[in-house]
Amino acid sequence: MKINQPKPIGSISLVDQVEMRLREYFIEENLQPGDPLPKEADLADAMGVSRTALREALARLKTLGLIESRRNRGIIITQPDILGSMERVLEPNFLDTNTLQDVFELRLVLELGISELLFLRKTSESLNLLEEIVNREEGTDDRLIKTRCDADFHALLYKISGNNTILRFQKMLQPIFNYVYNGTIPGRSQVKNPVTHRHLLESLRNETSSKFREKMKIHLQVYFDTIPE
Repeated sequence: MKINQPKPIGSISLVDQVEMRLREYFIEENLQPGDPLPKEADLADAMGVSRTALREALARLKTLGLIESRRNRGIIITQPDILGSMERVLEPNFLDTNTLQDVFELRLVLELGISELLFLRKTSESLNLLEEIVNREEGTDDRLIKTRCDADFHALLYKISGNNTILRFQKMLQPIFNYVYNGTIPGRSQVKNPVTHRHLLESLRNETSSKFREKMKIHLQVYFDTIPE
């Protein structure tokens, strides 16, 4: 029987190796937010690398939010901002067509996926806020106001979900979602939707999460129709 050989390390740099080893060390030692790291000199000696290589690897981990320097405490483990790095680079002009399309589709999946959370966490107050948005939308013919109401309605749904990570993620994805969709369907404001925000609000008030999800799917169909097979 042929035994597979391990893959070559290739061009991985020393700093890359130090960073990987530090990550492994954090896990092996079960380090938690607030726990201190050994001094730089001790880490460098233990790993058999220069302090220059170690500092560069530590700088990368600081950028990711895994560690930080504290006065009188040295370097400690921190709770990383899991969306922070993504937030810095999630700009339409930085991404290729395939990635933009993937993010566009991810936004649609999120929109459908929060139905259960909405029914768990909706309140009379949040439903009244949705009602105000719908009334404002229905009371004007101004396309800009209607577009603003559309954005406000869906943003409030994410807020009602009660999941701050999802809410933040949605805000990050929205510019890319608009960028892709606006470039795909000229004159999208003229598309008449069979399920309006009023229908979604009444479903959220009086129906089940599954019924709401069905209506949301119809409401978003104009977007799904733009997805290539």
